[in-house]
Amino acid sequence: MKIKTKLRLGIGLLFAMITVLAVVGIRQVSLLSADSRNILIANHNSLEYTRQMLRALDELEVHAGALDVFKKNLEAQQKNITEIGEKELTAQLAGHFEKLKTNVRDRETAALIRNDALEIMSINLDAINRKSHIASQTAKSSMVWIGITGTLCFIIAFTLFVNLPGNIANPIRELTESIRQIANENYTERVHFGSRDEYGQLAQSFNTMAEKLEEYNSSNLAKLMIEKKRVETLIDNMHDPVIGLDENRKVIFANEVARRVTGLQATELVGRDAAEVALHNDLVRSLVKDIADPKAKANGQSTAMKIYADDKESYFEKEYVDISIVPTGEQQPRSIGHVIILRNVTPYKELDFAKTNFIANVSHELKTPISSIKITLDLLRNERVGNTNDEQRSLLDSIREDADRLLKITGELLNITQVESGKIQLNIAGTSPREIVQYAIAANETQAESRDISLQIEDNGIKSNVLADSEKTAWVLTNLVSNAIRYSYDHSSIRIVLEEYADTVRIAVADNGQGISQEYKDKIFDRYFRVPGSTKEGTGLGLAISREFMEAQEGTLTVESELGAGSTFTIALKKVA
Repeated sequence: MKIKTKLRLGIGLLFAMITVLAVVGIRQVSLLSADSRNILIANHNSLEYTRQMLRALDELEVHAGALDVFKKNLEAQQKNITEIGEKELTAQLAGHFEKLKTNVRDRETAALIRNDALEIMSINLDAINRKSHIASQTAKSSMVWIGITGTLCFIIAFTLFVNLPGNIANPIRELTESIRQIANENYTERVHFGSRDEYGQLAQSFNTMAEKLEEYNSSNLAKLMIEKKRVETLIDNMHDPVIGLDENRKVIFANEVARRVTGLQATELVGRDAAEVALHNDLVRSLVKDIADPKAKANGQSTAMKIYADDKESYFEKEYVDISIVPTGEQQPRSIGHVIILRNVTPYKELDFAKTNFIANVSHELKTPISSIKITLDLLRNERVGNTNDEQRSLLDSIREDADRLLKITGELLNITQVESGKIQLNIAGTSPREIVQYAIAANETQAESRDISLQIEDNGIKSNVLADSEKTAWVLTNLVSNAIRYSYDHSSIRIVLEEYADTVRIAVADNGQGISQEYKDKIFDRYFRVPGSTKEGTGLGLAISREFMEAQEGTLTVESELGAGSTFTIALKKVA
């Protein structure tokens, strides 16, 4: 319970007790007042009226106005009848008074009047005694109620008097003692309040402060400086450029390699705002612009930057590291800066270029003898150099298949060298998608017939041409149809579906083969990747080259597949405007 609530409850309780005590006192006083009023107003007046009538009766013979005085008091008495029997006596007194008025010297009637008056006085005196007894009982009851209420109020007030100051003062005294311990450099001191009120919050803040003071006191400034120098030396001796920024994008360190790459001195870079430096340095601008964009940072880590360094064009991959800590006594991490690392991948790029050139040269050199082998095989099959038996023709067919496979591999290797070197040569023009499909079917017709697989075309009446390199698009579609035949079951069918949309034309190749597991759907477009356990031959380059060719034409290549239910590969190309 919060302190404010405790004080409100304590003061409110005292206020309630005062109110209850006041109400009880006022009620009892009101009862006493009512009893006293009954005695004074009713019975006392009757005694006074009767006394005045007796005095007037004694003065009838000597005072002429006494009769009027008697009559006036009699009338007042008739209006002030409150007790049992008083009405009859008053009426009897009035009758005797009427008789007396005829003869004021009638001694007998006067005696009766006097007797009636005394009877009335006697009734009122008895009533006064009775009401006095009631008032006395009321007074005793009032004293009991007021006493009980006052006692309860005293007990509650005394309890509050004893406990409330302690509840407020004791935590303050304990906190004061803890502060004194902290002042005496005893930073292990902690305050433990079980409550969740303001004191509990104060204790939590105090303990957090004590933890930070203890942490600070335990640290050695000299040791920290040595560690700082060690870290700076390690960073300076790194072969990769490293730049550190704080949470406000101010450069806090940059090693020698980073300064050399950026062409800036330490005074021009360290301690300066990165945005300000970026205004005058293109490299720094390209490095810091992507810090706040996670997608750009992810792309930057996979894309090599070309930077002139070490007296030559060098390649670097950007890596961003966000530095976060959880401050002592807190729970949520807080960003304290960023580190930009440029990894020098120039040697790997040079090796990659050498590999690409080697593959291109070897593939180019292989294509000529393989083509010669195919021509020779055609001559042998036509039996121009002599007749061949069945076994020889079987061997020739086997050699032909191997030669076709080698020619396809060399073609894929040449294509991948184009992709890797970024020198894909495109001839974009308006092309009929039907012609591309017919070419792909013609190229795979023999392979499909050998396994009794039917190729079904659904053109859906498309009329638009597409913007594409017809040769490379036909190669992509031929590769997709060939893959579909390779992974389909014998005596099945493959659907080639053409669909026209608002801006694109899509060509889908759907088979009923074994399909692709979900875990491999995104990997099949990686170079040299083959689905584990697959018994089909291949280099793992066809789909990677196909996607590169399609994206180079601003098209797409996607796949939908389910293991055991076949696959559907779809290419999409822009329509001719």
